[in-house]
Amino acid sequence: MDWNLDVQKLVIPLLYIIGGIGAGLLIEKILLAKIRRAANRTKWRGDDVIAKSFSGMIVFIALVSGIYFGIHYLPLEKQLLNTADKIIFSVVVLSVSVVIGRMIVGFMKTKTASSAGVLASSSIISNVTRVLVYLVAILVILQTLGISVTPVLTALGVGGLAVALALQDTLSNLFSGIQLLASQQIRTGDYVKLDTGEEGYVSDITWRNTTIRALSNDLIIVPNSKLASAIIRNYQLPDKEIAVLVEVGVGYGSDLEKVEQLTVQTAKEIMAKTEGGIKNFEPFIRYHTFGEAGIKFTTILRGEEFVSQYLIKHEFIKALHKRFKSNSIEIPFPTHVVFLRNKELN
Repeated sequence: MDWNLDVQKLVIPLLYIIGGIGAGLLIEKILLAKIRRAANRTKWRGDDVIAKSFSGMIVFIALVSGIYFGIHYLPLEKQLLNTADKIIFSVVVLSVSVVIGRMIVGFMKTKTASSAGVLASSSIISNVTRVLVYLVAILVILQTLGISVTPVLTALGVGGLAVALALQDTLSNLFSGIQLLASQQIRTGDYVKLDTGEEGYVSDITWRNTTIRALSNDLIIVPNSKLASAIIRNYQLPDKEIAVLVEVGVGYGSDLEKVEQLTVQTAKEIMAKTEGGIKNFEPFIRYHTFGEAGIKFTTILRGEEFVSQYLIKHEFIKALHKRFKSNSIEIPFPTHVVFLRNKELN
């Protein structure tokens, strides 16, 4: 056996493979890195998405390209060479589909971040998009391999009917999740409260469940079908801002004009200096009840979002109590007057 001749036949294929790896690393580490740095300096986020989509795939595609050109210098039979070409083509198509899937999902997330009127950035949308891209890639590969797509689609249709009957609950959750997103009434990041009492931020909507993160940092997992039929209060639609209502009472002997003036003044100061308060909002009060111990009224303030109300109420109650105390305004508490009647004994 002529080993020198065999080694010479392997030199050019090996050079193509090594050259492919080298070219891929050169593009990945130098050219793509420069593109990323340039993309970070622009306001348009699409160039960041494109650069990120190619991350990690350039070296692999370059390696496969090197293998493709290298095997054509090997003394292989024509049938074996054709089979190798089809396999390499299939790998390239799958690689390109990964890049395209990343790109589409990235653009969708970018659009979501810049506009509140589009579908939310959630796992279900990302996963469905990737599955559709991969299905198209598989159909292209099957057509390239000489496998007729029509019988495959027919088999998928018949099999899909059987799967749909067996997975009714799963499909119900899937389509409920899509319906929730399409209606744009629940989005990731919204603070919601269900009619069953659970409340928190929507952290993700997957193909099966919606994950809600409570303020206590616990996760609440709700099936999409249950969520679609529930009565939900969304505290961030149509606007994130929330009215902060604080109930207050003063004694019957209080000067109501002075009470209103002091309360509104205090509320303005709190809104101006407290984190989460709407600075340009004009607070006001409304008297509403002659109570058992005094006159009750509601102070209306405004916060940036649902959780802002807790700090606003905290600071407002402290400041108002101090101001009422310094101005001798009574904050009443419930009292009961008991009359004792002496009854003469017979």
